[in-house]
Amino acid sequence: MNNKVVLIGCGNVGMAYAYSLMNQRTPVTELALIDLNTERVSGEVLDLNHCNQFADSKMKVKVGSYEDCKDAKIVVISAGANQNVGETRMDLINKNSQVFKSIIDKVMENNFNGIIIVATNPLDVMTYITLKYSNLSPTKVIGTGTTLDTARLRYILSEKIGISTNNIEAYVIGEHGDSEFIPWSNASIALKNIKDFLNEAEMTQIEEEVRNSAYEIINKKGATAYGIGMCLTGITNAILEDKNIILTVSSYDEENEVCFGGPTVINKDGVKEKLFIPLNEEETKKLIVSIKTIKEAINSIE
Repeated sequence: MNNKVVLIGCGNVGMAYAYSLMNQRTPVTELALIDLNTERVSGEVLDLNHCNQFADSKMKVKVGSYEDCKDAKIVVISAGANQNVGETRMDLINKNSQVFKSIIDKVMENNFNGIIIVATNPLDVMTYITLKYSNLSPTKVIGTGTTLDTARLRYILSEKIGISTNNIEAYVIGEHGDSEFIPWSNASIALKNIKDFLNEAEMTQIEEEVRNSAYEIINKKGATAYGIGMCLTGITNAILEDKNIILTVSSYDEENEVCFGGPTVINKDGVKEKLFIPLNEEETKKLIVSIKTIKEAINSIE
């Protein structure tokens, strides 16, 4: 079986993803790496292939080119400028939109017809741009969305309440950015509402902690990598293993004509279905604000 993945952008996020794939029983059979820094790519390929003796995966890693997109099942894009200390994700918008135009053109010139996963910020804007530049079906363009934010939320809840993340049903939705929010009215643990475990002040504090997690990591170590790398692996495996799993990826919403993060069923076709959970009046207002934020960012691109 040919389950080739092409990774475009071999910085911190890209290589965290590649290393994560290497350490899991992934169905990926071949990983082709593309980056402007060809010397670094060559070194990364050697380093990763030397892991094979100890890896569960027997994935072949190679120096790639855009011609590898011809028979690839998935293209993962993590290329672009990084978020620096003091910057928001939206500050990257003009830099990375120009980078993406060039990348998507080269991918599609090679008759790519698989699924694109986007990990570059501002995430929802870049996902939308990828959809428009590629002319692929909306089911075939997926952003990492709020998958990492949701993972952060469940980790914090698990630590505070003492319950495994596997038994926590709570999501972060909207923009992967400052307007994201948690619909607490739907959060539960073993069918018990989250309010049986937390008070309003605790929920507010947790929401702020989740929203500011990336800023804290960037301030302390310069960049986030491992968390988003694992999220990319989870999305990749969900596609190649036809899992029909629910992840809070960023995908296209036809009604609002924009991409944003929310519970979405992912399988071999990409986006099977975007799920819309009931929101109370306050949460509905927050989602409207988040969608408006993304739209305004798209309209601001030079």
